[in-house]
Amino acid sequence: MRSIEFDTKRPVASAAEILRGIFFAPRSFYLNFRAEGPLREAILFVLLVSAVSGVLSAMVNLVYAAISGTLGVGLLGVMAVNVAFTVLGPLVVGVFSGAYLLSVRTFIGPEGTYPQVYRMLAYAWGAAVLFWIPGLNAFAFTYATLVLMLLGIRYVYRTSFLTALVTALVGYVPSSILFILLIRLGVFVTGLEPPGP
Repeated sequence: MRSIEFDTKRPVASAAEILRGIFFAPRSFYLNFRAEGPLREAILFVLLVSAVSGVLSAMVNLVYAAISGTLGVGLLGVMAVNVAFTVLGPLVVGVFSGAYLLSVRTFIGPEGTYPQVYRMLAYAWGAAVLFWIPGLNAFAFTYATLVLMLLGIRYVYRTSFLTALVTALVGYVPSSILFILLIRLGVFVTGLEPPGP
């Protein structure tokens, strides 16, 4: 099997191929993953996935607001958060990649580079296409940043399962804390804070 890359000449087909790989054959995807490669395509893939998820999230919020009779209440904030999620997606992946790079360098050695880790996480970020589904976003985040990164680290750096697990966990913890803080910030900005006791 060949390495699957995002292709700007055929964005939908190549994105679908990547998503098929990370969801249905993740081991095979990362066994054939080429860590060295262009960052531009990885960044554009993150932007595309974030945009799709942001648009779907906005639609779900619009439908929910129409059904619940709260159309207009915090809706502008919800739309702003979805736009921010889309635009800042590559930056968020970049920050998370920094945490994983520190972990890779600590537990595996100096052969890991920032572009390699960014590319691994960028393609794992394909799971963010499910972030718009209420209740599933935490599972999708964990799948991308723990399960897929574990596989990526294991097969790209040809390390043991235990080393890859520890490395992925050490990168996952700060990334998940930051992700939770970003979600809380989004809830605060939109004014959709649940009522207190």
